[in-house]
Amino acid sequence: MEQIAGGALAGLKVIDLSRVLGGPFCAQILGDHGADVIKVEPPQGDETRGWGPPFQDGTASYYLGINRNKRGIVVDLTQPAGRELLLQLLADADVLVENFKTGTLEKWGLGYQETLSKRFPRLVHCRISGFGADGPLGGLPGYDAVIQAMAGIMSVNGENGGEPLRVGLPVVDMVTGLNAVIGILLALQERQRSGQGQFVEAALYDSGVSLLHPHLANYFLSEKTPLRSGNAHPNIAPYDTYATKTTPIYLAVGNDGQFAKLCEQLGQPGLATDSRFATNGARCDHRSELKAALEGLLAEHECKPVAERLIRGGVPCGPVLGVDEVVAHPHTIHRQMLVKIGDYQGAGAPVKLQRTPASYRAAPPGFGAQTIEVLSELGIQPGELDVLLKDGVIKAA
Repeated sequence: MEQIAGGALAGLKVIDLSRVLGGPFCAQILGDHGADVIKVEPPQGDETRGWGPPFQDGTASYYLGINRNKRGIVVDLTQPAGRELLLQLLADADVLVENFKTGTLEKWGLGYQETLSKRFPRLVHCRISGFGADGPLGGLPGYDAVIQAMAGIMSVNGENGGEPLRVGLPVVDMVTGLNAVIGILLALQERQRSGQGQFVEAALYDSGVSLLHPHLANYFLSEKTPLRSGNAHPNIAPYDTYATKTTPIYLAVGNDGQFAKLCEQLGQPGLATDSRFATNGARCDHRSELKAALEGLLAEHECKPVAERLIRGGVPCGPVLGVDEVVAHPHTIHRQMLVKIGDYQGAGAPVKLQRTPASYRAAPPGFGAQTIEVLSELGIQPGELDVLLKDGVIKAA
């Protein structure tokens, strides 16, 4: 089927006032799918520009990873003239993404209920916050690691008997960004019927709690506080890392049929009928014996060859790979999960649309790189731009 140029969100205008991770990640996804995203930074810049090393031309990799397909401008919203520029930007915008502390926009006279919804009734205003606007923790700032701690994620992550551990990537921030995209798209879909925009909130705390499956479901039924289980799944076995002759393999055996195939592939079909291992419940009750038996068989095999043979034989599994190996993996390349724009490299879009695929049009913007271009499109004349620059309301590269 012929692909349509422009992307699924072509024609959508997004004003991205957000910084750090959740909001910028959300806006990058919208940009990947064709939206015109204008990233508005404060005079001090998005702080992730300095979250390195490593750096490229003075900008940290952290910033580069989540800000492509955007045009970058610098506006000081603490000044009345800066806020007037924002209102001009919003005049024909579809979406506003921001993660200001609750009450900041309201203090500036730019609150959604009081101002923006009345002046721009079709605007979808998405706020990403730590804990939401209300409730016992409402309005307080939140960072990914703090929410991992407070939402119970760290409590179930770590070795059995060990200390709670932070998941080694900003999973809460990233899932909040994804939830923000979902919320924005839901609001845009509803706008097709009503003609009205609405306020969308994606809170890190809510996203963190939503990630607790199956631990929360287990707790509701058992009333037992979940314990850390290392790499093992709390409900399924064998579902864990297992030592081989070389590096670890992860077996993710979800049913009895797959377990029978595993035992057959490893030359011990009788294990599948052993009363200790014949059902998932029995295997969970005899985890240590099961692990010892499987590692005894796997000790004869190198990880990557046996993983390849097992997965092709119907056993879900894989070698534990490093980031360098993932980047070099032929399937990563085949799935177009590596993006290169000049000197920029990044991760590709994981959602594949047949007719309107994601596109990678622009590397992350330099600080204030498109300030003059974007404001000129609003009809602001060169003389006015000179005054705004002189007064420090805007900055340009």
